Amino acid sequence: MFIDEAAYLGSNVTIVSRDQKQVVYQLLDKTGKGTMTAYPVFPGVALLYQDFHIEHCFSEFLPQTEMLCIDHCREGRLEWEMDTNTCMYMEAGDVQINSRTRHTRLFRFPLKHYHGITIAIHMADATVSLPDVIKDFPVDIKNIRNKFCARDGLFLMRAGPTIDHVFSELYQVPEPIRPAYFKIKVLELLLFLSTLEISANASERPYFHKSQIEKTKAIMKLLTDQPETHYTLAELSNRFDFPLTAMKNCFKGVYGTSIYAYMKSYRMNQAAIMLRSTRHSVTTIALSLGYENASKFAAAFKSVLGTTPLIYRKTAV
Repeated sequence: MFIDEAAYLGSNVTIVSRDQKQVVYQLLDKTGKGTMTAYPVFPGVALLYQDFHIEHCFSEFLPQTEMLCIDHCREGRLEWEMDTNTCMYMEAGDVQINSRTRHTRLFRFPLKHYHGITIAIHMADATVSLPDVIKDFPVDIKNIRNKFCARDGLFLMRAGPTIDHVFSELYQVPEPIRPAYFKIKVLELLLFLSTLEISANASERPYFHKSQIEKTKAIMKLLTDQPETHYTLAELSNRFDFPLTAMKNCFKGVYGTSIYAYMKSYRMNQAAIMLRSTRHSVTTIALSLGYENASKFAAAFKSVLGTTPLIYRKTAV
């Protein structure tokens, strides 16, 4: 089963290529694009690799039948609006499980990229095929859906070593063994979920109100528009009428790191671009990014990029 056989994907999704082994879908938006490569695993079960380089997109995804989808985020962040005027975030290592019944909405990617895997299950077909895969396989797919998607909700699991073990090996699978390996890993995942106790493993991922998120994104825009200015947290808190602790928590919730760490990484990546594309001196670049002298700038650059600005410029292609 490929995903388009169980759902309407939307007017912004097209099929790029298709054969018996895989289907490649592409989502286009004015802010970027995403690619989804789907492989059939069992009748009613498909595995999709997702690679998005995009700021936001509207999903028109509409299941035509009962589904269960399991998503693992490898890199990036995903923001989606809830029906309560709040937003939740999925970050690297997280797993979410939902029925896709409320998937028609706007999704944002705060880091402008997202990479992960989705296990898409067409319930009608999977409930017939999975019991025949292994004799006495102790997994009831309906029980899994009922446990994690009560009232068509979603379940979000924080990153952890157990779930990471299940997914990490799927990102580097040699092509000749993919069909058999996908089967093994999907069965392993379903077996794991069937025994997982929600009360002991569910995460309390905080929700953030849209008003807080709007302020957080305005802070990020101010900082990235003026990288030469080093604002203090107190200055930002006063300027945006945002209590300090709430501001720090919301910024980390949206972007996955502190304001200081975010801007340090942003400045050094901007510096790397200038080192590659201009002949400006290291001192000039340092001053343009708010560093008083080249030595402090060089130390910061090395802590982020792993080398000095001069060596980076000589070796950058």
